[in-house]
Amino acid sequence: MATGGIFPNGGSAPNGHHHINEVSSTKAACHEFQMPLHYPRYTKTDYEKMPEWQLDRLLTQYGLPLAGDLHRKREFAMGAFLWPHQL
Repeated sequence: MATGGIFPNGGSAPNGHHHINEVSSTKAACHEFQMPLHYPRYTKTDYEKMPEWQLDRLLTQYGLPLAGDLHRKREFAMGAFLWPHQL
């Protein structure tokens, strides 16, 4: 039998992942993306009038890229968050 934890591979779960207790201290040290609870409820008109700083904040909240100019960011946000019938 192995020596280092309750699993044969020395403390990792059978799938190779560490136990939550083992990684909880490192989670606090690194930033991890967390999906917001609610889907944005903006309309196409809202996105077309939205200032760049607000688009940047929205895209950042959902872990999406901020590349491009204001027009490109608006197009990207509408494509990501609006249903086809809303376009």
